[in-house]
Amino acid sequence: MCGIAGWYKRGGQPVSADRIARACDTIIHRGPDDWGVHVDGDIGMGMRRLAIIDLEGGHQPIFSPDGRFAITFNGEIYNHQELRRPLAERGWQFRTHSDTETLLAAFVHWGDDAWLKLEGMYGVAIWDAHARRLTLARDPLGIKPLYFTRQNGGIAWGSEIRAIRALSDKDNDGLTFTLRDRAVHDFFMFGHVQKPRTIWNEVMQLEPGHVLHIGQEGDPEIRRFWFPCFAPATGRSEAEWIEQTREQFSATVERHMLADVPVGVFLSGGVDSCAVAAAMAHHARGPVKAFTMSFPGTSVDESKIAADIAKHLGCEHIVLPLEPQDAGVMLDAVQASHDEPCAATAAVPVWHLSKLAAEHVKVVLAGEGSDEIFAGYKRQRTALAAARMQPWLRLIDPLAAMLDHLPSGSQRINYLRQSARRFRQSAGLESNFQRFFQGTQISTPWVREALYNPEFRASQESDHPFADLEAEYFGWDSAASMHPLDQFMLADITVHMPSSLLNRTDRGSMAHSLEARVPFLSHKFVDWSLTMPREMKLRGKTGKWALRKAVAPWFPEGAIPNRKIGFQLPFAEWFSG
Repeated sequence: MCGIAGWYKRGGQPVSADRIARACDTIIHRGPDDWGVHVDGDIGMGMRRLAIIDLEGGHQPIFSPDGRFAITFNGEIYNHQELRRPLAERGWQFRTHSDTETLLAAFVHWGDDAWLKLEGMYGVAIWDAHARRLTLARDPLGIKPLYFTRQNGGIAWGSEIRAIRALSDKDNDGLTFTLRDRAVHDFFMFGHVQKPRTIWNEVMQLEPGHVLHIGQEGDPEIRRFWFPCFAPATGRSEAEWIEQTREQFSATVERHMLADVPVGVFLSGGVDSCAVAAAMAHHARGPVKAFTMSFPGTSVDESKIAADIAKHLGCEHIVLPLEPQDAGVMLDAVQASHDEPCAATAAVPVWHLSKLAAEHVKVVLAGEGSDEIFAGYKRQRTALAAARMQPWLRLIDPLAAMLDHLPSGSQRINYLRQSARRFRQSAGLESNFQRFFQGTQISTPWVREALYNPEFRASQESDHPFADLEAEYFGWDSAASMHPLDQFMLADITVHMPSSLLNRTDRGSMAHSLEARVPFLSHKFVDWSLTMPREMKLRGKTGKWALRKAVAPWFPEGAIPNRKIGFQLPFAEWFSG
């Protein structure tokens, strides 16, 4: 795991090695173990390394044997040892045991066909000195970040925006950064900036599953090399699907444990992290260190459940109690780690738990991604129900009107009133993609009206905001004909997850030089999960049905509750207390 940065100025404009090193120093938290810089005329590329695999031989940049290609790489390739065999047969003479060299060899031999052969997470820069061509690529699900800006005829990139900004020299060939109004609106609407935008007009994310090529002249060529394909298979029994889920997941976790340093796990009381911990315990040679966040005296405290699971699995269990005063003290540091505005309350426990874990291990596995690929979110079920209720809207309206006339004050009545309004709005929308955006917003138009001045509101608010977002992200014809559940999962996988969930996991962990791996989001496992029949994912009101059945034999009966709490702060209880 590393942080990378670079600048291809083009046009023969020389790049300063000191400038590249300065940019890399801003992301030293991503890689405190080593650093490297390579300058070739009008391009410079650098990295900060967190040594995980081949501790002695993994220094970057790594060069091809003939010196033509150079690579800097942030991430891990879990199947790199399997890929070495065919690459060696093609004549590549490996000089290290590093997955970075494996990735470089794969690209040299297979070109862009290499990306889907990799199982891993990555943001990577590869320089071809002969063709004077730069390649940037990001893993299929967007687990690792990669940003870029095109200015002054060139392109600069980095694992975090702060590295790109550090390249600027206002007295010379400075880069410009101006606030993006649409990103501010994104933040107040969703609690984060929606990808591929960033808070700066001039900076964009390289989107998940995309590769960018840019030569000495012309615009970059950007293309998508992976997209989730929902293709439910037939001909297998429930028992076969459950058994295959167990086998596929266990094997995926085993591959994600590849490291030359200790590996731990984030453990809550939910089925996702418990499943990861159980698979790790099965494959590990000794007790797995499990890290749990506790919220003492609150209804969201899952530490007792996690403790029982850890004991059953033989894990070394380490618990971090988080009190309200502790959460507040480090809020500035949590926000600073994100490089952009972030309103996700889960960012706070992720940051604190990562700080604790980094005192014991260099790598943790986490359960992120399960809800997205196995239909685990309540909002998915609610939106499905709203879609089915469209013909019955006339029956909802009188109920909503009756609730509006009931006296306020009762928490239950207020909840029912808000739920009826939200359900009525969701059912009245024209498509499931619009219901997705409605279900993920954190504020309503009338709240934003109170926050925005008239000019900003006129430029950003729309009479049909959800329809506009649908057109932006899902404007192709075949999207409208997808099954409703597939539409919700597609939106979660391609929009919400890389914009919010994976962003906070990466920033919270890397702030403490801790590598977080997410086995549910191996693109090979995701591809397999998308062949699973929908009824194996969502059965009645139970999401992740097949996953629950698959991992049930690993735990005592009833050990894992069906309710989903998630990584959230108990704000209501803290404030009321």
